[in-house]
Amino acid sequence: MEKYEKLEKVGEGTYGKVYKAKEKATGQLVALKKTRLEMDEEGIPPTALREISLLQMLSQSVYIVRLLCVEHVDKASKTVAAGCQPSTKPLLYLVFEYLDTDLKKYIDSHRKGPNPRPLAPSLIQSFLFQLCKGVAHCHSHGVLHRDLKPQNLLLDQQKGILKIADLGLGRAFTVPLKSYTHEIVTLWYRAPEVLLGSTHYSTGVDMWSVGCIFAEMARRQALFPGDSEFQQLLNIFRLLGTPTEEQWPGVSSLRDWHVYPRWEAQNLARVVPTLGPEAVDLLSKMLKYNPAERISAKAALDHPYFDGLDKSQF
Repeated sequence: MEKYEKLEKVGEGTYGKVYKAKEKATGQLVALKKTRLEMDEEGIPPTALREISLLQMLSQSVYIVRLLCVEHVDKASKTVAAGCQPSTKPLLYLVFEYLDTDLKKYIDSHRKGPNPRPLAPSLIQSFLFQLCKGVAHCHSHGVLHRDLKPQNLLLDQQKGILKIADLGLGRAFTVPLKSYTHEIVTLWYRAPEVLLGSTHYSTGVDMWSVGCIFAEMARRQALFPGDSEFQQLLNIFRLLGTPTEEQWPGVSSLRDWHVYPRWEAQNLARVVPTLGPEAVDLLSKMLKYNPAERISAKAALDHPYFDGLDKSQF
């Protein structure tokens, strides 16, 4: 790691510390993600290697944070003096391009601070289009993100580019339920089928999250802020109505289904008053209960909401 100069710790991700650093040779800013790996006898577990090579392949897309390289550091522990065998707890540093802000911070700066103001409709449209491009790219390679949220969407403000981060780490490094800062992993963007204990889920889980993020850009606050899985479901049901077997075949046989109060669906446009009819139509297609009916990322790109967008720039 002599190649890099650590500048500051920018966060504790779910998988370990994240540093802003500078590559000494080029002066390029990078984000170093330090991941603790559970080694097996042969060295780095094949699952982790597969994930990393997948990450490298996916990060060819401009809408995915670029994984520049992977540095493997062997940390011999200091128990040798006591006459024990040195145990090595190897570290992998994933070296990513560095971006200075994320969508959560960006939305917060428009909600609080000296001059609160809505996000420009053209910007919401552009960010959503790029998010759908990135998600479509992942899905076309058979990869689910499974934890899309504004904190995971990094922004290059100069160029107006949005990039997906923290992709695929969930399977390589087995997600702990809490991150090291004891911040509970957020449920706000989690699809109802996951909350209800479905074990077979697909690309729809990411599209639900995309819908929640879309609404949050327009509202400048989360659409479904729940602090437990139960509360999370009730928040969803209160707005979209309690799902029925007609709407979502098989819902009542999911593992964590209970008998819930019967709420009627509210008018979605009321909770996102700044969005026009086309935008609300797209949002409603992302928030369909039946995952099989939820719009795909690829289909979303062709939705009339994006008709006014100059797509040649993407």
